[in-house]
Amino acid sequence: MNKAALRKKYLEKRKSLSQNQIDCLSKKILENFILQFNPIENQKVHIFLPIKKFNEVNTLFFIDYFFSKKIQVYVPKMVEDNLIAIKLNQNTILEKNSWGILEPLGDEDSKISDYDFVITPLLYCDRRGNRVGYGKGFYDNFFAQIASSCKRVGVGFFSPDENITDLYCTDVSLNFLVLPDEVLSFEF
Repeated sequence: MNKAALRKKYLEKRKSLSQNQIDCLSKKILENFILQFNPIENQKVHIFLPIKKFNEVNTLFFIDYFFSKKIQVYVPKMVEDNLIAIKLNQNTILEKNSWGILEPLGDEDSKISDYDFVITPLLYCDRRGNRVGYGKGFYDNFFAQIASSCKRVGVGFFSPDENITDLYCTDVSLNFLVLPDEVLSFEF
């Protein structure tokens, strides 16, 4: 199935989830992430802040966990057409951008390229690690700028059941997909 059809299908599927379901499934995804990767103090994690109106995985649970374990947290911010990474701490002030996405106030890029994990938003991921996002390519561009050793980890609610048919040469696949009931590895 092509990306546009998958994007429409999985936006609709996510829209049908209640906030209670999203929170419950998000906590299961976090548990699976911890079991799979056992993140430790001083590791560096780049993680998105959830867009509530799109019923994304609630990564605030992840961020709270990371802070409790003294793991360094970085979040994306859009500056012009580029995704930069801002270091987050418990006192960071967040505001909604023009797309309704929470972001830190500052614009200073951390210039980090050696994250241990990049936890990535997605609408769908197939069984080969190819992801469908919102269609702007921001994460593919970001992946091209960071160390290849970074684990690219998608988090989502739905298991893969069909392949993406319209991949581009600039698409960067994930290393892992963490779901509420399993973790898929695409490292061969």
